Amino acid sequence: MYSLKVIWNPLEGIDLGFFTIHFYSLSYVIAFVLGWYIIKPIFKRDGVGMDKLDPLFMYTVIGCLAGARIGHYLFYETEVLFNDPLHVLLPFSLDPFEWTGFAGMASHGAALGIIIAMFFYSRKHLKKHMFWVLDRIVIPTAIGGTFVRLGNLFNSEINGKESGDFWAGFKFVRDTSDPHVAAALQKTGYTDTDKAIDTVVNNPQFTEVLESIPFKHPAQLYEAICYVGVFVILYLVYWKTEKRHKLGYILGLFFVLLFTVRFFIEFIKASQTSADQELLLEYGLNTGQFLSIPFILIGLFLMFSPKGLFKNPEPKAHA
Repeated sequence: MYSLKVIWNPLEGIDLGFFTIHFYSLSYVIAFVLGWYIIKPIFKRDGVGMDKLDPLFMYTVIGCLAGARIGHYLFYETEVLFNDPLHVLLPFSLDPFEWTGFAGMASHGAALGIIIAMFFYSRKHLKKHMFWVLDRIVIPTAIGGTFVRLGNLFNSEINGKESGDFWAGFKFVRDTSDPHVAAALQKTGYTDTDKAIDTVVNNPQFTEVLESIPFKHPAQLYEAICYVGVFVILYLVYWKTEKRHKLGYILGLFFVLLFTVRFFIEFIKASQTSADQELLLEYGLNTGQFLSIPFILIGLFLMFSPKGLFKNPEPKAHA
């Protein structure tokens, strides 16, 4: 049988000498730019002026990033949100000063952030029900999620559980939070992490040390591929069916598809926090799965609610 076993030791970014552009940050840039080009013909088809695109872009970026950032600490590291709020808001730490970037982003928080942002955007710029714009903005959001998960893959974060005899698996040699990796790097005698990793991977004398690092499911890659499928389905529903005329339908379909994917992928993801692990041990489900269930239920409600339940606001009469 074909086997996909990978020693995953990628570059984490493009080194410009004075600054490194991390692929994770670049994945967000690609997602937002690609989203702009996907939504443009959709707005044209619906007769919306192109002057509405720039504010839509700004609202989406702010809502997504703020929601994802705050959501991560609200759902996964609540104590940090209240004890060190500046850490949540700033891309660097102050004591001592260190550039950290915006590590720690939650897709559930991003979803809520975009919904809130679209509420204000639709009222100020479109004068339409927020479901109208959400039905359209979720189409590029789905493919944007693919690039974000690929960014996670380059960062060797949100890794899966050990894959055992499964035909696919990655050795995440840059995941220093993994005790197997930390022990392997320590055996090299190097304090420089990059040098220690390169030694373990490339020096034949450390073959047995490398073998001690287990293969894990590339959960980020599985999720990224599934999100491509979600995007294709949403795209076809909008362009090939009349469902785009039912407010909330495409949004509901997005919730059902994306968070169902998320729910099942979580079964092969490693626990992200101790609280996450406690939930898993007690209930058999982790934080991500508990958060996905309400989105799926809301999605089903939106899809199967009576037609006409949600309506665009009537234009105000001028005296």
